[in-house]
Amino acid sequence: MSHTVRNRRRLALRTSVAALATTVVGAGIGIALSTTEASAATGGVTGYATQNGGTTGGAGGQTVRATSGTAIHAALCNRASSSTPIIIQVEGTINHGNTTKVSGSSCNTAADKIELKEISNVTIIGVGGGAVFDQLGIHIRDSSNIIIQNVTVKNVKKSGSPTSNGGDAIGMESTVRNVWVDHVSLEASGGESEGYDGLFDLKDDVQYVTLSYSTLKNSGRGGLIGSSETDRGNSYITFHHNSYSNIDSRTPLLRGGIAHIYNNSYVSLNESGINSRAGARARIDNNYFKNSKDVIGTFYTSEAGYWQVNGNIFDNVTWSPKGTDTNPAGPNPTSNTSVSIPYSFALDPASCVPDVVSRTAGANKGLQVSDGSCTPTTPTGNPTSPTPTSPRPSSPGPSSPAPSSPGPTQGGTNLSLGAGSDGSSKADGTSYGNVRDGSMSTYWSPSGTTGSISIKWGSATAISRVNIREASGATGYIRNWRLLNGDTGAVLASGTGAGTISFTRTSLKKVTFEITSATGTPRVAEFETYA
Repeated sequence: MSHTVRNRRRLALRTSVAALATTVVGAGIGIALSTTEASAATGGVTGYATQNGGTTGGAGGQTVRATSGTAIHAALCNRASSSTPIIIQVEGTINHGNTTKVSGSSCNTAADKIELKEISNVTIIGVGGGAVFDQLGIHIRDSSNIIIQNVTVKNVKKSGSPTSNGGDAIGMESTVRNVWVDHVSLEASGGESEGYDGLFDLKDDVQYVTLSYSTLKNSGRGGLIGSSETDRGNSYITFHHNSYSNIDSRTPLLRGGIAHIYNNSYVSLNESGINSRAGARARIDNNYFKNSKDVIGTFYTSEAGYWQVNGNIFDNVTWSPKGTDTNPAGPNPTSNTSVSIPYSFALDPASCVPDVVSRTAGANKGLQVSDGSCTPTTPTGNPTSPTPTSPRPSSPGPSSPAPSSPGPTQGGTNLSLGAGSDGSSKADGTSYGNVRDGSMSTYWSPSGTTGSISIKWGSATAISRVNIREASGATGYIRNWRLLNGDTGAVLASGTGAGTISFTRTSLKKVTFEITSATGTPRVAEFETYA
């Protein structure tokens, strides 16, 4: 496979993060800063990093300033223990010339990379005029509860000079848990033949990681989860609101495990994109793919991977024919697995993803995020104490995705997102999971004009309202229906026509919408449930 990358462009840094007054130079450690100065993790962690106890980084610990790699290492080594929380604010250019090994009982550092090894409870955040790790990678090994935010990492090489971190901009390996990488800019200036490797690589037992609002560009390899077909213990990774541009392949490459990939913008994927293989399962929601090739599938191996696709847009995408070691999902991608998501998330419609990502993703964008309706916003709250389970939108309101076609919306959290589903039957080309994917462009139909569809949870869940939303072109087909307690068979409500159904608050593990008559084949796009 060729790794020649075309149209390389250097990154122009924007300086939208407010400059801060206190400065620390060399290997020194800054004094504790005020709450206002210690801006970190502003929007709250999202995705799989909210699970397994959550990710808080250095929240609650001392805040120090560093303007060199040596100062970053010294901040880690001067802690009382390897788990003492700390927030390290970084400003300026971090490179080989100012990064040395520092020793101490609370650290295990190296001179040729930023080493976060055998430690926990750390936040590294770029401040002031920006933080650039130039030809110097960030390596996380045998560590947990780490936040990296608002930094640029560029031109890290595995061959040539200087080399760092095996050529990975950010790399994690060997029993890593709960890492949130947010608003970072990762870039190379070529492919493997030019000395570069992956921009974001995870291997050897890495779990509960989120990469959000970041840019990855001008590289042969975007990143991987699993270093070989047998390295399948890496899992529970979320990629959302990222921009991938001018990448040859691996956006990402998945070997085993589960990944949730939503609201990303992909432009100029030259050889392949999301490569799910070796038993991996990827849920791929509301992404925008443009001017690219083979953006979803199993490539360069005969060991199959799987995908659930919902609400994606494919704009000038080409597909290879199927072969022994090539199994593209297109030209008409359909799901071949179902992946339940355990956390809340707000989907932007795919049509606006390129715009909202261009305005929010990457370092020095003011840590802006989307409010779930394609509008960038600056989150508020206590930036040094992120709430691990907070959804990304900063203002109260629905966490259900914005509809892609007109229809009623409900207040509160749509409990169907992340739940399971089943039904009495399904028509060809439809899926039970389509009613809980947050997309109005996918739907479930029974094999005839009547049938039932259910939402189910692993434990008892209290609900008092559901919203049945019909897909475009089929509104008004549903006539008579019953809403059933799936645990007991009791009728919760009955009526005519789709829409909002209110009933006495009931705790149950399964709720069933049964269509008893219809004027045509029903198309249920969303079966929303609310407390």
